[in-house]
Amino acid sequence: MSGATSYHAGKAAEDTVAEDYQRRGYALAASRWRSKAGEIDIVMHGPGETIFVEVKRARDFDTAAWRLSERQLGRILQAAEIWLGTEEHGTDSAARVDVALVNGLGAVSIVENVMAA
Repeated sequence: MSGATSYHAGKAAEDTVAEDYQRRGYALAASRWRSKAGEIDIVMHGPGETIFVEVKRARDFDTAAWRLSERQLGRILQAAEIWLGTEEHGTDSAARVDVALVNGLGAVSIVENVMAA
């Protein structure tokens, strides 16, 4: 897959995931948010909590799940802490990290609370 094609496929997967959360009542706070620790694909606000979402896209859900490394999870957690530092209750804010898997057909499977932020 070329760089441009990969970029657009990734963006489309992130948009699909954000729409899924919005249908369930969450509000989009940021997409592709960057910090010194790294990027968070999607940040959602729900009733009393912030959700940091890492999106992984592949031909099937299993392959997408295997693309998530412990190093990436650590980076996401560090970036989430930076984000929470800007929230009213700081790092005491209710938050979680979800992983959204998107398969080749555009179906979404969300693994909630992979790690507490």
